[in-house]
Amino acid sequence: MNWDQIEGNWKQMAGRVKERWGELTDDELDKIAGNRDQLEGKIQEKYGKTKEEAREEVNKMLSEATDA
Repeated sequence: MNWDQIEGNWKQMAGRVKERWGELTDDELDKIAGNRDQLEGKIQEKYGKTKEEAREEVNKMLSEATDA
């Protein structure tokens, strides 16, 4: 699965994102609306991650979604 597919299916993916990063609110997920940079930024903000750490975590989620 690539990021374009995630953007296109954001409503379904938002549930998976919420499971993984439970501190993200529904309003924040609605505003992110599949934008990878915004998702990574919120992960940085909420979890105190570096930009690289947030990117790695999103890549891991993407990889797991592909395997599922």
